[in-house]
Amino acid sequence: VAHTFQFETTSFSIAGMVLKPWDQRKKSAQELQTEIQNQAAAGVAGQQIVAFQPPPLPGSQGLPVQFVLKTTESFAQLNTVAQKVLAAALKTGKFIFLQSDLKIDQPQATVKIDRAKAANLDLTMNQVGDSLSQALGGNYVNYFSLDDRSYQVIPQVSQKYRLNVSQLLTYPITSIGGVPIPLGAIATIVPTVIPESVNHFQQLNAATIQGVAAPGVSTGEAVSVLQQVSKKILPADYDIDYGGAMRQFVLQQGGFLGTFGVAVIVIFLALAALFNSFRDPLIILVSVPMSIAGALIFIYLGFGLSLNIYTEVGLVTLMGLISKHGILIVKVANEGQIEGMTKREAIEHAVGIRLRPILVTTA
Repeated sequence: VAHTFQFETTSFSIAGMVLKPWDQRKKSAQELQTEIQNQAAAGVAGQQIVAFQPPPLPGSQGLPVQFVLKTTESFAQLNTVAQKVLAAALKTGKFIFLQSDLKIDQPQATVKIDRAKAANLDLTMNQVGDSLSQALGGNYVNYFSLDDRSYQVIPQVSQKYRLNVSQLLTYPITSIGGVPIPLGAIATIVPTVIPESVNHFQQLNAATIQGVAAPGVSTGEAVSVLQQVSKKILPADYDIDYGGAMRQFVLQQGGFLGTFGVAVIVIFLALAALFNSFRDPLIILVSVPMSIAGALIFIYLGFGLSLNIYTEVGLVTLMGLISKHGILIVKVANEGQIEGMTKREAIEHAVGIRLRPILVTTA
């Protein structure tokens, strides 16, 4: 590790490390991430610690896995469903860390007023609201002057009467015959629990299951696992979406085949105009599927590789590289035929001439 950094907030702490160059260390970033995560799992009880690498592409933020559940139902019902999906996903063993950003653990006190009792005391809801607003609101009601300067008048009960929720019931609301009537005579306090934050995704109530996939599990495999789990658990009125790097992957994956097809058509038309022939472009492009198949074989066999955004960019680059080699070979072969060579002799001559440049530029 070259150096580390850390910054903290009231609710979480983030620490990072910058690794030394490859020639100065023996372990990869993936291996170090696994070690750190294993050490963190045996850390302080009650803390949730996760180790992850920065997003591979700009524009995304947060943890690599961000699976969004969205619905029109309440957050309480959404939280129940999200916890079921979270537990089922962890059981698959494909993730080393998962959590939901929907946390219903913030206490809230609601003043419930008995309208019948208030009516018996000739109190309206406006009067009750004004009394509580004056005691707790903190709004200024007037100005006063002191030493040629104006100051706001802010009525509010003393701090010692605002230490806990139960003290609200002692606040005077009105008086009868000079006797103050406290809020507790007409109201009760109902404690409830609400979400820490109310999150929405595309204008729907949403909960994001976020985390880190296990070592060796690709983004595509993580997406597939979460889709299968949610399909078994989610009710009919729930939908799924993605965020962060996972959303970029899904969008790029969905458009890759279309982009690939358009690229092949554009390359074919450009080559047809270059060679003034429809035969030569076909000969050149025949090598493209074969090269892509060779690249995908190693991904299929494993070797620590996965089909991700980097892989797709590499396949597009491979298409251009192989097409360039084909263009030069066909061009030299056509020139050989013009000089009087047979087709076989021209092909062997072109391949022999271009072999060394291809090995140098490709390898």
